[in-house]
Amino acid sequence: MATVTSAAVTIPSFTGLKAGATPSNLAMQRVAVTPAAPKLAVKASLKDFGVAVAATAASAMLASNALAIEITLGGDDGSLAFIPQNFEVAAGEKIVFTNNAGFPHNIVFDEDEIPAGVDASKISMAEEDLLNAKGETYAVTLTEKGTYSFYCAPHQGAGMVGKVTVK
Repeated sequence: MATVTSAAVTIPSFTGLKAGATPSNLAMQRVAVTPAAPKLAVKASLKDFGVAVAATAASAMLASNALAIEITLGGDDGSLAFIPQNFEVAAGEKIVFTNNAGFPHNIVFDEDEIPAGVDASKISMAEEDLLNAKGETYAVTLTEKGTYSFYCAPHQGAGMVGKVTVK
């Protein structure tokens, strides 16, 4: 339990302060400062604190879609690749593609290689839209289970393709 105690503080007195006053002729007086509430107590168990933290974290994840994976566009060695190239996520998890090297890049889902009923244009970047700088991102959340093939339009011919399985 925390306890607040009174403290004595020295405060300069400004009585008789004039333009010609010097530090030697200023009067100092000692004033006792007493808090309004003499004692302060905080009681909470670590269990209560842990429950509150877990609830807050769960709410934040649900509100922002859980991040399943971050995919790097272009290898540190300059390779034109998605890293990782093939991966799995749960339905509803967010996939973030982050530009790294060899840009410009984009993410286009192949309309012939995605689950039936999914509109490729709603989950893809437009082919003319590009991530032009390191650190730029594109995020997508896939809700239909199945396998989705995707590619980088400028580098598809160089083998910059990938596949995600949504479970």
